[in-house]
Amino acid sequence: MRDATRRRPTRTGAARPPHARPGALTLAALASALLLAGCAAGEPGEPGAEQTAAAAPAREVLLQPAGAPGPAPFTASTAQEGAPQDASAPPAAGVGGPAPVGRALTGATPGLYGGTRSVASCDVERQVALLTADPARARAFAESAGIPESNIAGWLHDLTPVVLRTDVRVTSHGFGDGHATAFQSVLQRGTAVLVDRYGAPRVRCACGNPLRSPAAAPGAAHAGQPWAGYRPDRVVAITPTTTVVTSLVIVNTADNTWIERRTGTTGAQDRRPDVLPPCDPATCDVVTAPPPPAPDDATPRQPTSPADPVPPPSSPQPVPPAPDGSATEPAPDRSSPDAPAPPDGGTPVPMPDPSVGPDGPGEYPSAEPPPSFEDLFPAETAPQQPETFEG
Repeated sequence: MRDATRRRPTRTGAARPPHARPGALTLAALASALLLAGCAAGEPGEPGAEQTAAAAPAREVLLQPAGAPGPAPFTASTAQEGAPQDASAPPAAGVGGPAPVGRALTGATPGLYGGTRSVASCDVERQVALLTADPARARAFAESAGIPESNIAGWLHDLTPVVLRTDVRVTSHGFGDGHATAFQSVLQRGTAVLVDRYGAPRVRCACGNPLRSPAAAPGAAHAGQPWAGYRPDRVVAITPTTTVVTSLVIVNTADNTWIERRTGTTGAQDRRPDVLPPCDPATCDVVTAPPPPAPDDATPRQPTSPADPVPPPSSPQPVPPAPDGSATEPAPDRSSPDAPAPPDGGTPVPMPDPSVGPDGPGEYPSAEPPPSFEDLFPAETAPQQPETFEG
């Protein structure tokens, strides 16, 4: 007898293959969506999105010319200025090998950015309007940038419009199918960007894409057409400062002079810096500049005056016998603050504080590499930080 409880297949759709699993179908659909998004290698998103960029290594690093929107732009271009293509630049060289991350430079490096005095390289108000007009786009932008969705306008107004003066490696984000996709990219010199109060580029104005620190991509190949003058050995990775900077020293691209631009402004308060950098803006090369000298306290320093702390001996020193053969009392330990004062009225020598370096508290050099923006300020980035010094 036929089992009455057996269900017949429905006729509303094709039968499911016997070995197909819902999870496999979902992953296949996701992979197709990432490829259609047009972002190199379909890399996952950064903190604040569905996954982190470190979850899978990048296989390509996309070369993005200064004025081109690139794949899957978030918005239309809001760039208002940028360096034109240099027709006299030599052809691109050394592009066949893997794409390097680039030399690390802090975002407060003088001459790393440029611009025109009293002119904003990006239209911030238009950028705000384009993002907030589309809720899905705004949500994806906020997740990729690591900021609250409700504070997109305030966060963008706190950024500073400038122009890159060297090719820069970043993690960029494209928008497609209602979500953001991260990919590794090199932005050409002359690209208009918005920079945060830690000196790090956060938005590419030609496409509205949010930017983060570059991810390691060992062996990743270049993708896209290299521009004239592109050299992988001159690419820079910009690291954020560890404290807030209130101004950036940039190059006036109109006349090759120095400008001090306050962070969070669009150029209305531009002025000549009180202290000029030691090189001329036209010839100042931040990429090949020699590294700063090692601090004086990198090696042990010998005491040169009675004011220098004298470390205590590692073991008690032997006491010679008295001339008459009697035992001699050991000398008091003058290295201890509690040691009794000697009979001659001298004062004990205090022990050095191990937390204080030769040049003051906290001056011992650190062997740790500089942290990335994501290490210092994870996904829930505060929109504002207290200003601590003039940078």
